Amino acid sequence: MQGSGLNNQRVRQHNRQALLRLVWRHKRLSKSQFAQHTGLSIPAVSKILDELVLDGRLSHSCENLSSRGLNSGSYQIPPDGAFILCMNVTPHSIESQLCDAQLSACGEFTHRAIVAPTPQSLLSAIESIWLAHARRMPGKTLNLALGIHGQVDPVTGVSQTMPQAPWHENLEIKYLLEEKLGVTVKLDNDCVMLALAEKWQNPGNRNDFCVINVDYGIGSSFVINGQIYRGNLYGSGQIGHTIVAPDGALCDCGRYGCLETVASLSALKKQARIWLKSAPELHQQDPEKLRSQQLIDSWHAGDERVIRWVEDAANAIGLSLYNFLNILNINQIWFYGRSCGFGESWLATIKQRIGFTPFDRNEGLVRHATQINFGQLSRAQQVMGIGYLYTEAALAQEGSKQET
Repeated sequence: MQGSGLNNQRVRQHNRQALLRLVWRHKRLSKSQFAQHTGLSIPAVSKILDELVLDGRLSHSCENLSSRGLNSGSYQIPPDGAFILCMNVTPHSIESQLCDAQLSACGEFTHRAIVAPTPQSLLSAIESIWLAHARRMPGKTLNLALGIHGQVDPVTGVSQTMPQAPWHENLEIKYLLEEKLGVTVKLDNDCVMLALAEKWQNPGNRNDFCVINVDYGIGSSFVINGQIYRGNLYGSGQIGHTIVAPDGALCDCGRYGCLETVASLSALKKQARIWLKSAPELHQQDPEKLRSQQLIDSWHAGDERVIRWVEDAANAIGLSLYNFLNILNINQIWFYGRSCGFGESWLATIKQRIGFTPFDRNEGLVRHATQINFGQLSRAQQVMGIGYLYTEAALAQEGSKQET
């Protein structure tokens, strides 16, 4: 009997989590919609919803979401909770989007260029943006969610490496900001931000997928069985540091020939600068002022040199991904980052290099064939992804109750 009771408790906690996940994803649902999504009966759903409302996890509204049947109202995350200011942070810019307690966007998405020669100047820039929002909503708790470029320990909240920064020491972002602002701060790598955005805002995702961010560097984040995979040392997803040219250029990580040294935007710009310097009499362009968008424009204009460089880069990305696909058997990939500006032909080169994985050739698995596409989320939605660290923490707390 004791074992049966324990199993019933686990089932109840599982169902509670399932209903909460649905609310975070869909924002507002009726009892019948919960039943349709979960396969549970209306009476079973009603009982769980009553518990969640009593516990303060959900709130009930009289607003009816259906024109048919009895009006049972709708359920949502309580709207009176803390707001979340989501940011994507680099030493050169901070993108931000304010979200309410239900993780719905409030106000406009902003992009602010910054100059941060020191860790303290970066923290001051974050603080300045937070204060500007906090002044407009006195009496309201405004927590922070930060997507940080580079390697991050999400538990301690320490930025361990930030490749674009002029400093090299660890930065205790979470501790310092919580001490200064008196609010909760959660942070993770910017690729995890993208993976969370896809997981929670794209209903077309599979249970296993990955996001690849091809920008200044090349990063990735993997979702396996519906969960972000970080690894014990929080260093998973370092696809940019897979070696594709053992005798190649020195990488910032200290090794030679990493994917980032041949396929990132910074690598392509370095290649273009070297070429510009080799024949200064032919060009008015200052090599040191070359911008990423100029490379992308030259690609679309048909510049033969840029086409060759970019295709070589795309081939290197495709080769690295082929190896990852065979090892992890993840068959849904979303590309983000400024390199997506090279367009469909760039993506086609990557796909051609990957070809079909051995798993795709099994006729019984045709419906699971590898999908490789550009991510469709807006930049505001991408930055909002980091706010779902709070959602996942709340769901983990709910799940821990079944262990007690």
